[in-house]
Amino acid sequence: MELQLDRIDRQILNTLQRNNRISNQQLAEEISLSPPACLKRVKRLRESGVIEADVAILSTRLLGKMLNIIVEVEMIRDQADLADAFMRKMQNAGEVTQCYQVTGEVDFLLVVMVPDMQAYEVFVRRDLSNDPYLRKFRTLISMRRDKFTTRIDV
Repeated sequence: MELQLDRIDRQILNTLQRNNRISNQQLAEEISLSPPACLKRVKRLRESGVIEADVAILSTRLLGKMLNIIVEVEMIRDQADLADAFMRKMQNAGEVTQCYQVTGEVDFLLVVMVPDMQAYEVFVRRDLSNDPYLRKFRTLISMRRDKFTTRIDV
C-alpha cells in the first residue's frame, strides 16, 4: 500500500536524502515547520517504511581499491522456487551489494564489490560456479564509476 505524501513530506524526504544527520531543529527551519510537527512527520515516515534506513555511504576510493563488477546471471529455467533460492543465496553473499531479478535475456543482474580479482574468484567458485541451476553468467568489470547516488526523486 502506497503512503500518500504531501508537499511537506516530500521536502523532508528530499532534505534527509541530502543529509540525514541534520538536526530536527535545522530540518524544521529549512521546511518552515515547527520542530514537534517535523519530528512527528519524520517518525511517521520511518514507521511506515518510507524511510527504510539511515546509513553512511563510504568512499571506496579512500578505503582502498575496490572492484565494482556487474554480473549477468542466466538460470537453466524460469521457475519461481529456483529464483527464490538464488535470491536467498545472494542475500547471504557479502560481496553482492545489489541483486535484481530482471526481464529479458538474463534472469538476474548482480552488483558485486570486491577488493581484487582473487576475492571475485572466491565468490564465483563459492556462489556461482557450483550452482546446478545456473546456466551461465557474464562478468562486466567497471573501469570507473561515473555516477552513483542513492537519492530518488520524490
